[in-house]
Amino acid sequence: MQDDLPIHGETRVTTEARNDDFVVFDHVQKSYDGVSLVVKDLNLNIGKGEFLTMLGPSGSGKTTCLMMLAGFETATHGEIRLDGRNINLVPPHKRGIGMVFQNYALFPHMTVGENLAFPLEVRGMGKDEREAKIRRALDMVQMGAFANRRPAQLSGGQQQRIALARALVFDPALVLMDEPLGALDKQLREHMQFEIKHLHESLGITVVYVTHDQGEALTMSDRVAVFNDGKIQQLGPPSDLYERPDNSFVAQFIGENNKLPGTIEELSGDKALVRLGTGELIDATPVNVTAKGQKTLVSIRPERVEFKPEMMPAGAHMIDATVLEVIYMGDILRVRLRVAGSDDFVMKMRNTLGQTKLSPGQQIKVGWHPADARALDPM
Repeated sequence: MQDDLPIHGETRVTTEARNDDFVVFDHVQKSYDGVSLVVKDLNLNIGKGEFLTMLGPSGSGKTTCLMMLAGFETATHGEIRLDGRNINLVPPHKRGIGMVFQNYALFPHMTVGENLAFPLEVRGMGKDEREAKIRRALDMVQMGAFANRRPAQLSGGQQQRIALARALVFDPALVLMDEPLGALDKQLREHMQFEIKHLHESLGITVVYVTHDQGEALTMSDRVAVFNDGKIQQLGPPSDLYERPDNSFVAQFIGENNKLPGTIEELSGDKALVRLGTGELIDATPVNVTAKGQKTLVSIRPERVEFKPEMMPAGAHMIDATVLEVIYMGDILRVRLRVAGSDDFVMKMRNTLGQTKLSPGQQIKVGWHPADARALDPM
């Protein structure tokens, strides 16, 4: 039987060189029926102390990857390593990994303190050490006064804090979180995002987080791995995924996005001239298109669309648009337009004093900086 992986103590500051291969998925595949692959040849390195989010729609393979790392699923092919050690055959309770589930998974017959004591007792810790760690973990999540309550006496947000404290109480080097905020209301969910982010920063632990919520991933992560069809479509910092998507799937999945189908008319270096289906010409930055005549889908973020001539970059093409709807959203105005035959083109405007009023039926021209229009694969 293999020994437990090392349990790290409370001191997080170290002079060691950063380990960028703390968690490694090496050509990992997963099949449940021996034929179709849920995870297809995954290669992923996660650095020590990193907050990495696996993001994707249902069935994309992200949760299966997390479950294989936790030990609840076994890889069909390939190797998973933790801190340099192959853990393919290490049972879950021997991996030294903290886990937070969406449904909290607290023992209802135990008090909060007893729930936190359980993983410490399994590790053979003495009573005094257990009590000290429980107090510290509850204080971390601002639940120090709730040790004697049972889960049923707590709100959903309080239960999630306790689930988080239980995952941290034994000082794991790695914490996995599977849609941990999915059951919370919007305001509490957003508050907990920042709490988890700040805990990660203060403790220096490695976090692998699974969600289908793009806003959550952008808010909390050092890097995001966008999954679809069992593969990583793009891996990088949140700003890269939003500002510089590698393909149409990432552009559509991360945030709100306008898409205009067209054909490459001219292509030169980092510039493309695209003819839309209705005949208009627009400038764009080529990403994964390579030849004149190639079909493309031009991606433009709504907040990068302008209609005031003084805001347009020199040489940018302008295109006719009809205002269909103006929605007041407090800090912004969301304007839906008809552009190049599409009735789903959106422009977002800051709600500022003196803002030009737009009304349904109004004819305007819109444009954008060519760097903000990305010519991508047609999907």
